[in-house]
Amino acid sequence: MTTTDFDVVVVGGGPSGATAANELALAGARVLLLERNFRIKPCGGAIPPCLLDEFDIPESLLVARIRAARMISPSYQTVDMPVEGTFVGMVNRDEFDPWLRERAQRNGADLRTGVFKRADYRDDGSLELTYEGKGDGAGTVTVSTRYLIGADGARSKVAKQRIACADKLKWVFAYHEIIDAPARASEHYDAERCDVWYQGDLSPDFYAWVFPHGKHASIGVGSESKQFSATDAVTLLRQRTGLHTADTVRREGAPIPMKPLPRWDDGRGVLLSGDAAGVVAPASGEGIYYAMHCGRLSAQAVLQSLVHGDSRHLRQARKHFMKGHGKIFWALGLLQRFWYGNDRRREKFVAMCRDPDVQYLTWQSYTTKKPVRRRKVQHLRVALKDVAQLMGLARA
Repeated sequence: MTTTDFDVVVVGGGPSGATAANELALAGARVLLLERNFRIKPCGGAIPPCLLDEFDIPESLLVARIRAARMISPSYQTVDMPVEGTFVGMVNRDEFDPWLRERAQRNGADLRTGVFKRADYRDDGSLELTYEGKGDGAGTVTVSTRYLIGADGARSKVAKQRIACADKLKWVFAYHEIIDAPARASEHYDAERCDVWYQGDLSPDFYAWVFPHGKHASIGVGSESKQFSATDAVTLLRQRTGLHTADTVRREGAPIPMKPLPRWDDGRGVLLSGDAAGVVAPASGEGIYYAMHCGRLSAQAVLQSLVHGDSRHLRQARKHFMKGHGKIFWALGLLQRFWYGNDRRREKFVAMCRDPDVQYLTWQSYTTKKPVRRRKVQHLRVALKDVAQLMGLARA
């Protein structure tokens, strides 16, 4: 039997990688969790309430509970979407991510700080992984492992080295500024409301946002256009909302994937997870829940591969994820490509969000992460109204 330093090395300590490492450690696997630099990623920080139960997350990590979303159209028409009977949780990634990593460490994962350099297969089929250690473990380090999970983001080095289709990953660039939150509510800020701006000068193909985070707030934008200045757009949004005078705590930017890769494994010993696999919901940009769910599926796939000695089990991670979320990802991708295309369509899209059926189905799907199958009449009504908007038969 092949002897290795670890059963699994997980590269990337964000929600997906930390979840995968935790699941593997709980199952008794020898796990190395390698985090680059504990960098904070630009993120709205929204999580559905079902995530708390599914992943045993304490409510103390929530910094805000959102009770409504406000959609703002190009003509400044606003539509409020109250979250009936539940809430949307908000977390700070600089607190949430370390908590996930530390939990994995408490449960047996070996947590180290270092920069992944490369991974090569040895003659016996195991992997030799090299990283540049930091801090107390500074220097070039080489370890051996039976399996490798690449959870190192949209620009994954693991994917570029080991997965042939890595260059097919589509992404938007997200940028946000964390500010000190206003002490009082105003027309453009409420501590229990997320504001989503659909205006072409703020983003030509995505949206801009103002999300409360307790003592702070996230003001950001996303766009696929390389000619678009995200920093200028955030400056404009801050002026537009009267938040330009608030103190800025930090600024962050990073690519956000918009479509799952067609393959997540190399057929031997490498599997992608989280942003590296492309599991961020189109149109909404939601990623934390899907990253953690993907991390759990990746861990399960690797455990099956370890038990059976068969790397074909690795492909089960993508298969199970797409079975559960593939249809909604496809629908959201279609929504983004069409409704976010220009301001005329954005105006109609925001108008559609006023509809009670649209609001009900949106929040039920988001907060439970399950398709709403029993409301066939509501689905039909929404479809008919959508067609009416497309044909210009409904007023914006």
